[in-house]
Amino acid sequence: MSSTYLVAIGSNRRHHLYGNPHEIVRAAMEELTALGTVTARSAIVATSPIGPAQRRFANAAVLLESEYDPPSLLAGLKHAEREFGRRSFRRWGDRVLDLDIILWSGGHWGDSSLTIPHAEFRKRAFVLGPASTIAPAWRDPISGLSLIQLNARLTRARTLPR
Repeated sequence: MSSTYLVAIGSNRRHHLYGNPHEIVRAAMEELTALGTVTARSAIVATSPIGPAQRRFANAAVLLESEYDPPSLLAGLKHAEREFGRRSFRRWGDRVLDLDIILWSGGHWGDSSLTIPHAEFRKRAFVLGPASTIAPAWRDPISGLSLIQLNARLTRARTLPR
């Protein structure tokens, strides 16, 4: 049975074959077709680094229709990251490619290696911005809010206290 996944894509390091992070994200979008059918792609946006990362990121999101269950898709995404030269050194460090399952049409998934929805996505404009352009009505199974609502809450201007 086919499932739909929202997959976030990020890069902030050059690759000797693919080039700059923007081109790596574009190539990764194509590579994801090995795991299913990409039904929607966001624009690729430049974003500021978080944590110890030093370089700006290129970020995007795709909707992927796949026959894989969540753990199998995660294994495929990790394989793709390694094929692009990703090495796990430190959390939030610079990386050639980062692929994360954000949402799944099956709702919740949880085991020792994978949690869906992604635990931090509601706090990340670099995920919600691209995601809300390709799946604005998709609802977070935890909060019940749509991606466009979550993005609006995160990015709205706030007045400073006097």
